[in-house]
Amino acid sequence: MFEALSDKLQAIFDRLGKRGILTEQDVDAVLREVRVALLEADVNFRVVKDFLARVRERAVGAEVHKSLTPGQAVVKIVHEELLRTLGEGGKLDLGGPSPHVILLVGLQGSGKTTTAAKLALRLRNDGRRPLLVAADIYRPAAIAQLETLGKQIGVPVFSEGAQTPPQQVARRALQAAVQKALDVVIIDTAGRLQIDDAMMREVEEIKAITKPAEVLLVADAMTGQEAVNIADTFNKRVGLTGLILTKVDGDARGGAAISMRAVTSVPIKFLCTGEKPDAIEPFHPDRLASRILGMGDVLTLIEKAQQQFDEREAARAAEKMLTASFDLEDFLSQMRQIKKMGPLNELLALIPGFRDLTKQISPEMTERQFKRVEAIICSMTPAERRNPNILNASRKRRIAKGSGTTVQELNQLLNQFREAQRMMKQLANNPRLRMMSGLMGVKKR
Repeated sequence: MFEALSDKLQAIFDRLGKRGILTEQDVDAVLREVRVALLEADVNFRVVKDFLARVRERAVGAEVHKSLTPGQAVVKIVHEELLRTLGEGGKLDLGGPSPHVILLVGLQGSGKTTTAAKLALRLRNDGRRPLLVAADIYRPAAIAQLETLGKQIGVPVFSEGAQTPPQQVARRALQAAVQKALDVVIIDTAGRLQIDDAMMREVEEIKAITKPAEVLLVADAMTGQEAVNIADTFNKRVGLTGLILTKVDGDARGGAAISMRAVTSVPIKFLCTGEKPDAIEPFHPDRLASRILGMGDVLTLIEKAQQQFDEREAARAAEKMLTASFDLEDFLSQMRQIKKMGPLNELLALIPGFRDLTKQISPEMTERQFKRVEAIICSMTPAERRNPNILNASRKRRIAKGSGTTVQELNQLLNQFREAQRMMKQLANNPRLRMMSGLMGVKKR
């Protein structure tokens, strides 16, 4: 999401950075290009108009004229105003007596059922005791889908079949949660059109019965301009407390995120970033604004690493790096943990300055390379992984045959690994690194 918008804004600001002095005409020309980029990204035209008016007011004022780097000053202003438009990231309000009810609403096909399961898994991992409620009695197999997801993530599901009215299902689910000492109730309601008055009344009645702590609109990030009308209608009828955007890993242009937040003033609370049950993350407007402007997102990268990397294994690998004793077994272990974090091109996009490099790397290419390297190392004996120097011509032919690769590919991997080892030895001999390793309790051999 936002990739096309980010590319266009980056190109605009790259040209801007080459100018030493910015006139009012320069600013207007730049903002015309920014306007086109935002409209093409499906940002609502009223939101674009207000956003650019604020940027222009600051950009033609003293802020830019007094700056030694006017191009960077404009980027800073756009970043701050984009942050203001995206608003603050919202956290779930789960204070007060339990059970806390989270009511999920939205259009048909927006992904409410899978989002309910993702939210339940996240809350369970945070120490909560959630209950999923199947209140969508209209869509075929919706109840069965939620029950299957519940079993998959280990969260109980309350359902009473397709004949019981959703209002009654919600009421009895609350009673069941109290009896089982469950502290969060997530209600998956049926998808509805915002113009369907009968269905909107139904969700209003469920809200009156359950008195939810959160009413979250689950919205497809690919909805486009219609996102504003959807969010506005649901907000007026039900009273939203937050938004969850789904399918943000697809080719959505991203305007829905900016538009819905700006028009409704309702905070975006989560982004669903894939199909897996754990593919949901809190919305951080500052990080998203930085990513849109090509500034990277190091904090998200760190969080991904913390979730996937085993702490003891990482400490052991760090010690071996500092002592220049890193072998192919360690290399394979670290590579597998990096794979868990996601596609390499997505990870590189989070690092400032690496965005252009991601265009040269396709996910399919990196996946093939990972599999090839994994196959080569797995075809070695433990002794060969620990000491690649014992690999002679006969051993190399055996490994290449066993991994379905060539001896040339094996030699290429070994050369790259030896170069990495050489760099580690240089780092290990660095006086500053020796001092740091001493502070960390790592003994240099």
